[in-house]
Amino acid sequence: MPEIRRVAILDDYQHTAHRYAAWDSLPEGAHLTYFSEHLGGPEEVIAALQPFDVVVAMRERTPFPAEVLGRLPNLSLLVTTGPANAAIDTAAAARHGIVVSGTRAAGLTSTAELTWGLLHALTRSLPTEDRNLRDGAWQQTVGRDLHGARLGVVGLGGVGSRVAQVGVAFGMDVVAWSTHLDPGHATALGVTPVSKRELLSTSDVVTLHVRLSPRTVGLIGTGELALMRPDALLINTSRAPVVDEEALLAALHAGALGGAALDVHSTEPLPPDSPWRSAPRTVLTPHLGYVTADAYEIFYRDALGDILAYASGEPARVLTP
Repeated sequence: MPEIRRVAILDDYQHTAHRYAAWDSLPEGAHLTYFSEHLGGPEEVIAALQPFDVVVAMRERTPFPAEVLGRLPNLSLLVTTGPANAAIDTAAAARHGIVVSGTRAAGLTSTAELTWGLLHALTRSLPTEDRNLRDGAWQQTVGRDLHGARLGVVGLGGVGSRVAQVGVAFGMDVVAWSTHLDPGHATALGVTPVSKRELLSTSDVVTLHVRLSPRTVGLIGTGELALMRPDALLINTSRAPVVDEEALLAALHAGALGGAALDVHSTEPLPPDSPWRSAPRTVLTPHLGYVTADAYEIFYRDALGDILAYASGEPARVLTP
């Protein structure tokens, strides 16, 4: 049976991973280390993780490309929270004899809920008014109604469908587009299927809910942003590469877009010198979509289960190339 000696829990930013699973049930002699700070780039990741034979990664916070996996000689099991992880080169892992296991999906509901939090923050200028009130000012902005406005949902999967249903409940005109949109599913939700061009050019709010893939990288670029109304709002709780960040920054600084709310960023954590920290008409959150107690409980309990299954010689939820 595989021996479990050193286990690393990565990116435990809130110092809470210990709460969500019975880590004391790890095989006798296993030593557990929590990393609460992001490890950084490939060299820092390699230096920190060389002693470990098991690593638990939180979603795509820490990438594991081939060049990193090839320099972790002790690593035998890499667990990712969630059923897939685009930041892990599973083919390289297989070549190096590293088992990659996932967990059940979690965070669909919480990501949809955060999307609406960001939407309200934009339409009612909540972060600005909170700061103004604390500074002694009163009613400095004028908000926007949602009832009757058009909500454009890009991607009508698990998260997008939930977001769309809330939009319908608010009395919004909800439209949707994706490459493989099921018109029947959309209609059943009270959503109107439209073309990508119509969605972008007519929506008051555009919200993105697509998987990251070669097909969706740069899905919203200069051309797509030019189609949007100058008062339109863009929300991205999906993945940062879906949007051309430089094009979005340019549109915001030029006043060609009403605002943007982003929960995902090309570099995470957001660097101190990031231009997004001073970007106009934006609401920024630090990738909070799946960061809830319910999601963490699923992730960490399943991660522990994966480790125990591997230790017993029967790896579970194995991700293949």
